[in-house]
This record gives sequence, structure tokens and C-alpha cells, in this order.
Amino acid sequence: MDALKQGSDTLFILLGGIMVLAMHAGFAFLELGTVRKKNQVNALVKILVDFSVSTVAYFLVGYGVAYGTHFFVGANELAAKDGYELVRFFFLLTFAAAIPAIISGGIAERARFYPQLLATAVIVGFIYPFFEGIVWHGNLGIQAWIQSVTGAPFHDFAGSVVVHAVGGWLALPAVILLGARSNRYRKDGAISAHPPSNIPFLALGAWILTVGWFGFNVMSAQTIDKVSGLVAVNSLMAMVGGTLAALVAGRNDPGFVHNGPLAGLVSVCAGSDLMHPLGALVVGAIAGAIFVTLFTWTQNKWKIDDVLGVWPLHGLCGTWGGLAAGIFGSRALGGRGGVSFLAQLIGTTMGVCWALLGSLVVYSAIKASMGLRLSPEEEFDGADLSIHRISATADREVTW
Repeated sequence: MDALKQGSDTLFILLGGIMVLAMHAGFAFLELGTVRKKNQVNALVKILVDFSVSTVAYFLVGYGVAYGTHFFVGANELAAKDGYELVRFFFLLTFAAAIPAIISGGIAERARFYPQLLATAVIVGFIYPFFEGIVWHGNLGIQAWIQSVTGAPFHDFAGSVVVHAVGGWLALPAVILLGARSNRYRKDGAISAHPPSNIPFLALGAWILTVGWFGFNVMSAQTIDKVSGLVAVNSLMAMVGGTLAALVAGRNDPGFVHNGPLAGLVSVCAGSDLMHPLGALVVGAIAGAIFVTLFTWTQNKWKIDDVLGVWPLHGLCGTWGGLAAGIFGSRALGGRGGVSFLAQLIGTTMGVCWALLGSLVVYSAIKASMGLRLSPEEEFDGADLSIHRISATADREVTW
């Protein structure tokens, strides 16, 4: 029976890792559909290469920082180990690699390629796993301290704060340090619209992310005996709430509509194992409204050129999700209880501050030493031709 459970758990978390790996295709197509045609190849290449760099950084450094273990032994010893631990690394890696995929959408169309890969290595090798280990492994005794002060530890079941808020708040300083895309905000005060290049690809990316998210959330249980139907239904309800709110607040705009479910899913990750489905619906709807409102303000009022709106989508909706777990997870609002709003406030604030500090250090150092941004000529030509020497579609057809 022990061998059967071990095999079942290994297969369970492997399938979860595969589903979250598939979400990276969603990140790629969401960005591809949003950026202009001259930057579509770059969007696809960045996500794949960022994932590859993330794998190396997390394998060599990050997983050890978070969980105090490593794989620097012979292959025979690794093969003799519990296979679950190796597959668990794969599952958690897919979470870690989501961080640079999130950042990629904010800095799209004008960031240099290799400096961003360097930032990815540092973020996935240390900045992200340092906070991950505090929340999900009890490192440094901070969770124990929060519990002693508030009566409950900081609760983040599937990463509203650990993954999404941290990723979104890491992106914000990078976006500001890069500056807006050329001609986006004119000196006369006019704002030049850069509409999505391909709504079908944008929608495809959103759908891939939405489907994969059920692996992201449900399989965060990590063992098959802990799988929860409540997590699945709450994820569904938050997705629907985010979609409907974005539809209304965004006045039928397809870009908002297809980001709405993502906003809802980001917000429900933390408390998806605690909330009542009606609470999850409300949490998702609020997140959808947050995204539409703050994306509009970010672009038009504050003139922060966050191309895919990753700070409002992941940073702010993830922050809301961390706090919402302490509100709608309480018994008073139909939740399962065992959570403290004060604990959620402390943990969420810690994640936001750590992400901002880490981002400022990493991106400021890279900007000062090697530069973050394409030259004006490279940006005008587009990242596809400037970096990859090819466009998404051929300029001419070969007829003979």
C-alpha cells in the first residue's frame, strides 16, 4: 500500500507539473497576441528560453535555497531515492519559472534579451526561492513568529502572493526603469495607442492559462490524499467572477474579457482551499474590476507602460488574493476558518516589500552595468529583426 501511494502521489504531482508547464505556452501566446507584429517572435522565444534558464538556476541554487536540499549526488543515488522528490522539484520549478514569464509581459517590446536572462537567473536562483522557503518551508522561523503573534500562520495555498504578487511587484520597477515604449506618451500629452496585434492568439493564451490553472491550484495539494474538490470549484467560481466583472467594467473589450478569468484565478490561489464557492465568486469579481480599473489608470493616468498589465493583473490581484484569504476564508463569511487577516496582511506585505527591493537591486545593477533597453533603432525595427533576425511572417513567398 505504501508503494502504491508513493506511485500515485508521484504521478499526481507529475501531471500537475505538466499542466503548469503547459501554462507557459499560455504566457507565450498571451504576450504574442498583445504585442505588435514586429515583436511576436521575441515573445515566443523569451518564454521558452526564460523557462530553460529558470530550470538551471532553480536546479543548481533555487531549490536548495527554498527547501534545503540538493541533487549533487550520483545518478544511482538519485534513482534509488523516492521518485516523488524529483518530480516535486519539477512541479515547483514550473511555479518558479512563472516569475520571469510574468515579468516578460511588462517589459515587452523594448527590453534587451540577454540582460533579462541574467535577471531571470538571479530572480529564480535566489530572490523568489528565498521568500518561497519562508512561506512554504518555514525557513527563518518567520511563519512560527506570525502564528505566535496572530494565532495563525500566513496562508497561501497555491501562490497568490508567493508567485503572482511577487512576480507582479518584481515587474513594476523593471517597467519603470525601462521607461515607456517609443512614442507611447508624446510630449504634447497625447497617448499613442498600441492595440493588440492578434486577438485570437491573445484569447488562446488566456484559455491555455485558464485550463492549466486547475493543475496550478488543485495539484498544489501535492499528494493525492489531500486533493480537494473545493479548490477546483472555488477556482472555477473565481474564474467566472473575474470574467463577468471584466466584461462589465471593460465595456466588452476582448482584451479585458480574456484577462478577467486570469485576474480571478490569481486572486483565489491563496484561499482556494478555505473559501465558500460564493466567496470565491466575489473574490474573483473584485479582482476582475481591480484589473480593468488599475490597468486603465496605469496606462492613461500614471503613464506606466506595462504592456500586458502584469502589475495590476498579478501584483495587485495577487495582493488582493493574499488579503482575501483572510477575509473570505473566515468562518464568519462561510469559509473553513483557521486563518487570520492580520497574518495575511503581514505575509502579503512582506512579499510585496521583498519583491520591490529585489527588483530594484537587480534591475538597477543591470541598467547601470550593461543596459536594459534596446537602442532606438532596434526598437523601431522591432525585437524580432533586431534580436532574432527574422519576422513572424515572411515578407514574400518563394514561388519557385
